[in-house]
Amino acid sequence: MNLRHFDGELNTVARLFLSVSVTVIALASLFGAAGALMANLFLLKLHPYIFFIGFGNLAILILNRYLTAAIYPELKVDPFRQLRYIILILIALVMITVAIAMEWPLLKALTGLVLIIAVVAPLREIFTTLSVSKIWKEVSVRYYIFDVLFLLVANIGLFTLGLKEAFPDQWLIPFFVTQSSYFLGSSFPLSISVMGFLYTYAWSRSSKRELVKRLFSLWFYVFVGGVLLFLIVILAEYYLGMMLISHILLFGVMALFGGFTLYLYNFFHKNFPHPALAFLLSGLALLFATSAYGIMNIFFLKGIHFGTIPPLRFDRMWIYHSHTHAALLGWITFSFIGMIYIVIPSIIRSNSLETLRSERALSALLGEPVMKRAFTQLTLLLLSATAILLAFFLENNLLLGVAGTLYGCTVSYLSINLRQEIT
Repeated sequence: MNLRHFDGELNTVARLFLSVSVTVIALASLFGAAGALMANLFLLKLHPYIFFIGFGNLAILILNRYLTAAIYPELKVDPFRQLRYIILILIALVMITVAIAMEWPLLKALTGLVLIIAVVAPLREIFTTLSVSKIWKEVSVRYYIFDVLFLLVANIGLFTLGLKEAFPDQWLIPFFVTQSSYFLGSSFPLSISVMGFLYTYAWSRSSKRELVKRLFSLWFYVFVGGVLLFLIVILAEYYLGMMLISHILLFGVMALFGGFTLYLYNFFHKNFPHPALAFLLSGLALLFATSAYGIMNIFFLKGIHFGTIPPLRFDRMWIYHSHTHAALLGWITFSFIGMIYIVIPSIIRSNSLETLRSERALSALLGEPVMKRAFTQLTLLLLSATAILLAFFLENNLLLGVAGTLYGCTVSYLSINLRQEIT
């Protein structure tokens, strides 16, 4: 899209975000599936970078900003700036593709540097517009702001990873800078975003708002602090600490999952079956699976130094892959599809953030045919995601490729299904 011909409307850039982000997730899945079917190492290396560089940055720079500005209008959304972010992310995707294809680690580092520059601008704007006390006042804003901070850390990780691969004998770059730690760091801001969204558009509207606010405030410290402490004990190779923290996080996820299930039962009973909320519930279910696989990972990690390649024995790598894909294709993607089914129609219908600021955000903004097709899409995604996890256990590349292809095609249907609502 030419900047000169861009109309500067909020709904125009929201439509573009929808098309680009859905395409990125679908391509990441399809590349992974093709890599498994053809045993193509390039595609297998590339597909997680496509997801995290493309969707990871787009989700925080674009969607996260809508959610933050819906609470604090002084953080205005500039459609022209958001368009530039989208163009910059597309350029970064081309750069990382060339870097991996040509095995140019310095180009990978340059990609990270470009993304660092992209994230610094919104961070500066946030902290010059909002005081720390104002950020801390709203529970969900704490989640949203920390998303951007951790995205910056993740992009710094990509930059240093490229430098480490270019200069492997350079002692200045820490030993814990690995591809695995970069992917872990990139998934963290996306996870925090979903937590903030769950509080804003679900539990904060319950009859026990004060109790929910205290619980989500506590969960912020447990989740953010727990993950940061978990990284420290991993680096220290403190096995007991890893097990303890991972189980605390697992129990927290179980409480979230059970609580949200009860919330949805009451919501659907009093209102209508909202597909977006069903996607979010499915995401939490797969977060539970992610946590369980993570504990299995730690169990078999004992005695293996951090940064070892592969991180587990070859006969147990299915656990590692199941853990990462349950998070990437499950918890993160399912949750963000649910978020998109709420946020994008809200913006398109009003060409503003007003609907997101009101109680109408969870109303029937979608037509009944669209909602029915969304539930069909959810069913296919659950089946294909389960098949992907089963394929890792069976070490069956054919099943992995077919399930991954179905998953990618089903994700791409999101744009088609919403087209009726946004045209």
